[in-house]
Amino acid sequence: MALDPATLQRKAKLGDKHAKAIIPLRKKSHLVLAAVLFTNIAVVSATSLLLEQKFYGLIAGLLTTLLIVIFGEILPQALFARRALTLVGRLVPVLKLMILLTYPFSKPIQILLDKLLKDEDTALHSRHELGIIINEHLGKKESELDEDEVEIIRGALQLSEKRVLTIMTPIRDVYWLAPDTLLDSKKVTEMKITGRSRIPIFNKAKTICFGVLLVKDLIDVDFDEHPPRVEELEIYPAQMVGAGTALDTMFRKFIGSTTQLIPIEKDDKIVGIVTIEDLVEEIVGHEIEDETDVRKKIRKK
Repeated sequence: MALDPATLQRKAKLGDKHAKAIIPLRKKSHLVLAAVLFTNIAVVSATSLLLEQKFYGLIAGLLTTLLIVIFGEILPQALFARRALTLVGRLVPVLKLMILLTYPFSKPIQILLDKLLKDEDTALHSRHELGIIINEHLGKKESELDEDEVEIIRGALQLSEKRVLTIMTPIRDVYWLAPDTLLDSKKVTEMKITGRSRIPIFNKAKTICFGVLLVKDLIDVDFDEHPPRVEELEIYPAQMVGAGTALDTMFRKFIGSTTQLIPIEKDDKIVGIVTIEDLVEEIVGHEIEDETDVRKKIRKK
């Protein structure tokens, strides 16, 4: 009765033979409960009658009580508290025999209880409970999850609680261009130093995002003889999102968009940008460094 139906279903899907054997009985919990209790009372009565023929009434009562408490309550509960699934799985034939022997009495009780009591609700874990369960795998040799997997799962569970404002790159640290910016050799050299593969295009008031410029599209541009303006090049659209957007929603935004860079706005003004890399870093719990990041660190040293 203490075995959770949802847990049994999960274990059965994973191939646990004991769970598969228990599920049919667990679905008829009222029938099993009535059968077990009838059998238990019958054993108690039979034990009392048998001992009363051998011993004085008081002694027989004491012996019956001790035997039932030790072998019918304490010992079974101690064993089942540790290995409930395995023991019940092995005792399924015994339970079926109990049901068969007590069926004329237990079946009516099952029908009555089924009508009086509703079906059991599936016990779902909250996000915080799942986090605690995942944390229990840390440092356990018997766990199939390593530390990196635990970190990733834990990070994913927290996505809906975090807002994009907390992981975005502030506008003061963003390299951006205006539509009328002239891309001469000096400006291109400046762009190379930043090491960015995508550059957002804003108006000077930083209230409008015209899209994103891909640096790879500039390979064939003649910056010395015919330097173009940004607005003359192909700019890929990028839809802005609010600073209060949850990170799990941001994943859907990236999946539905055609860019890996999204501007963040607050109070009708662009306050930063976020990339798909920022989201991945939040999940894995570590910064992902590319070749440009490593080069910048070396220069600082």
